[in-house]
Amino acid sequence: MAEDRLACRECHRINDPDRQTCEQCGSSRLTEDWAGYVIITHPEQSEVAEEMNVNDTGGYALKVR
Repeated sequence: MAEDRLACRECHRINDPDRQTCEQCGSSRLTEDWAGYVIITHPEQSEVAEEMNVNDTGGYALKVR
């Protein structure tokens, strides 16, 4: 489930709970303190992806604390 996962404080990518670094950007700043979940499938066509500055497909947290 998404609730068990960690969000990257740098790029907002959702990561598996056993990861030590973000699979997207390599940051070690992962947290359980996040809210909202969006899956980007076509970032080049997505206004949400543009607003979030996301260029790759995947799951992202809308708000990371």
